[in-house]
Amino acid sequence: MAQKNLRKLPAGKVSIFKIRNRRGYAAVCLSNLTEGRTPVEAFDRMAKAVKRAGFLLSGNVPKAR
Repeated sequence: MAQKNLRKLPAGKVSIFKIRNRRGYAAVCLSNLTEGRTPVEAFDRMAKAVKRAGFLLSGNVPKAR
């Protein structure tokens, strides 16, 4: 399978927030929405989602709002 050319995307483009009336956190970036029990888990799932679109998240997990 051919290697995908991944473009870098700063971690600051990802918004992480606490989900109201539910347990866990959500991350939003490039029209993708992911959920996780912790901000780190939501960010990791977002990294996988944007990788499918040809981007590579770089940097640390942003602070949850």
